[in-house]
Amino acid sequence: MGHGWEGVVLKLLRGKDFRFTVTGAEDVTEHYRRLRLTDGGMLARTGMHPTMWVRLWFDNAGKPHQRAYTLVDPDLEAGTFALEFALHDGCASEWARKAAPGDTIDATVQGTGFEAPEPAPSRLLVMGDPASLPAVNSLLDAVPGTPATIWFETQHASDRDLPLRTDPDLHEVHFVERGASGAELVKRARAGLAAAVDEEPDAYAWITCDTTTTRTLAAYVRKELALPKHRVHALGYWRPGRA
Repeated sequence: MGHGWEGVVLKLLRGKDFRFTVTGAEDVTEHYRRLRLTDGGMLARTGMHPTMWVRLWFDNAGKPHQRAYTLVDPDLEAGTFALEFALHDGCASEWARKAAPGDTIDATVQGTGFEAPEPAPSRLLVMGDPASLPAVNSLLDAVPGTPATIWFETQHASDRDLPLRTDPDLHEVHFVERGASGAELVKRARAGLAAAVDEEPDAYAWITCDTTTTRTLAAYVRKELALPKHRVHALGYWRPGRA
């Protein structure tokens, strides 16, 4: 299967194509699955950095469909990593549920990048959910010793058991049930962000929720709390109803 017009655009943007091979699978919860893969030579060519992500290509009723996923515990020398999937309806989750050792999937690397905040922040203010959990964990690993306040949105009771790499001496976690929309996360996060930024104006906000929630919270911290652009990372990780 070709990659359609999106694949053509990524090629023009110097995207690099690889084929990954599944070596293992683990159901972390009934709604969250981890796959281990070999990288097809990717890391040797691209190098690696915190929160690095790749675009995977899926077959969606005969049409190419790409989604982005953050690498989990990449090993440059071994050429391996894991990928984690918050399972729902759609072709990406369907593939992840069935994936077994020996299965392969095409991937493109283009657009990924990360610059650690400088100077180092006094506190991280993190808003995420199961879809962005690998990126949140990679961020926490990248700035060890930095205190963090985390608002983590859940859709299932088992989401509280997901492997957040937090240190109880450094990281404060607030679990927020999603309900019908992301409104509760916006409400809860806004209630705590203002005080946090007032106490620590050099804090760094990392916002990786659904697109609508991310947009709302990013506007709040930039416009109302006046956090400068270089102190805010905001990227919508999913859209309700998208496969």
